[in-house]
Amino acid sequence: MTSMLNGCTPWPEEFVDRYRVAGHWRGHTLDNLLRGWALQYGPRTALVHDGTRITYAKLNRRVDRMAAGFRLRGLRPGQRVVVQLPNVPEFVITVFALMRVGAVPVFCPVSHRAPEVSHLAWVTEAIGYVGPSTYQGFEHTTMAADIAARGPFLRRVFTFEATGTSSPDGGFATDTSGCHYFPLASLDSPPGPALAQSADQVAFFLLSGGTTEALKLIPRTHNDYAYQARAAAELVSLTENDVYLAALPAEFNFTFGCPGIIGTLSIGGTVVLVESPEPAQCLPVIERERVTITSVVPAVAQLWLDVLPTIQADLSSLRLVQIGGARWHRATAERTGPELGCRLQQVFGMAEGLLTLTRTDDPDETVLTTQGRPLSPDDEIRIVDVDGKDVPDGEPGELLARGPFTLRGYYRAPDRNARSFTADGYFRTGALARRTADGNLAVTGRLAGHPDGHEHPSGL
Repeated sequence: MTSMLNGCTPWPEEFVDRYRVAGHWRGHTLDNLLRGWALQYGPRTALVHDGTRITYAKLNRRVDRMAAGFRLRGLRPGQRVVVQLPNVPEFVITVFALMRVGAVPVFCPVSHRAPEVSHLAWVTEAIGYVGPSTYQGFEHTTMAADIAARGPFLRRVFTFEATGTSSPDGGFATDTSGCHYFPLASLDSPPGPALAQSADQVAFFLLSGGTTEALKLIPRTHNDYAYQARAAAELVSLTENDVYLAALPAEFNFTFGCPGIIGTLSIGGTVVLVESPEPAQCLPVIERERVTITSVVPAVAQLWLDVLPTIQADLSSLRLVQIGGARWHRATAERTGPELGCRLQQVFGMAEGLLTLTRTDDPDETVLTTQGRPLSPDDEIRIVDVDGKDVPDGEPGELLARGPFTLRGYYRAPDRNARSFTADGYFRTGALARRTADGNLAVTGRLAGHPDGHEHPSGL
């Protein structure tokens, strides 16, 4: 069995062997991959945000120095840290730095408040929190202090100042509950020797579910996520000349690795981070940075289309827009490609792992009416009726999935896992789908009453 945190369900050994032999799982941790990317693409621009440009070499150096700072502040391998940051370079740097320490980031949307954040801290026994001091009028540090005062685990809070006002020399404080506070900018220390880690270990946790009661923690390992991002990058033919716009929150699976941020970095491309998907912010950035690929939900695509005539940005650099995360109207789909001047790709996926995509050479009708085919040749798909029996092609049923980046169990959730997985390890997605004659999936809705169904049929 693979080595994972207590409370995680590993892949059975026969599947581990299968995925390794197939070359899907290559034994590299994500933070170690970054070291290789820095050597290969050193002077190229890795991240862009609001006029700031960071090369691959500088990104890796900042990760090294922040990781050393985390170690000096007491973080140890296996410990969990809630990361709640907007789309800023510090999100990428922090996540890689925590992984380099061997700590496990818990991705948390910046929009979540005390009920959700305290739930995550309690379930994961998180010893640390990284978030803005204040963001869009909300005091995240005050929230973290309240959570720390009510529980025994959270004892280190690292604050990000968007204005850059943190002192790099300190700012350390301790409150009456024994929680220590550090400016994130103070985590800048000379790096020590590299930590030997296993790629079978959990790299980070993604979230599934939109309410506190429904929040589920999804363990993603280095092996499975590196494969997902690499395979997705290959599928959309990413090259070092591509520029990816992270318009949706960076902690979303769609944005982080479908191919997203990780896939783009893996081939030496450039990731442009924006803090809002609003067209007034994104469309000028597409023109200025010559963005070639992005991923959005249908509602964002609709907003962009609606204001195109008024903003009049030059979007000629765009070659591909991925659409996922929710169902959308065909009329909007038909407008998107022609009006944005690029190819359209429908994506169905979920933080739990399964990813299906239309291909860039698919007929327009396939792109407009289906969510494509599984990313991996080792993705196993079943569509079943209420009795768990496979239905014929063309018939609707519940979509089940098993594969090299689809989880085998939620974190510390045995009762939910008993409902969400079949005896032979298939994940019950809760999505209603049918398989077309040419092998594509059309996701049509959500199974009524399913305990783990998503809010929409494509819960990326």
